[in-house]
Amino acid sequence: MNSDTVAGNWKQFVGKAREKWGKLTDSDWETMAGKKDQVVGKIQERYGITREEAQKQYDEFDHTSREADATSASPSKL
Repeated sequence: MNSDTVAGNWKQFVGKAREKWGKLTDSDWETMAGKKDQVVGKIQERYGITREEAQKQYDEFDHTSREADATSASPSKL
């Protein structure tokens, strides 16, 4: 998969990301369609932060989301 594309389920990612980045509109999410670079750029634009800060926020969010997904997918221990 292209490294510039958000891996995994885009709809699931967007559902969680909307809670974190509420300033991004439905139209923004539709336009970005899984392209990581565009997501980071739009975070930078809407929140008035540096590209580096937007990238950091994105990476932290993505890492946390993946960990949560992995934990919920693991069978529970008795």
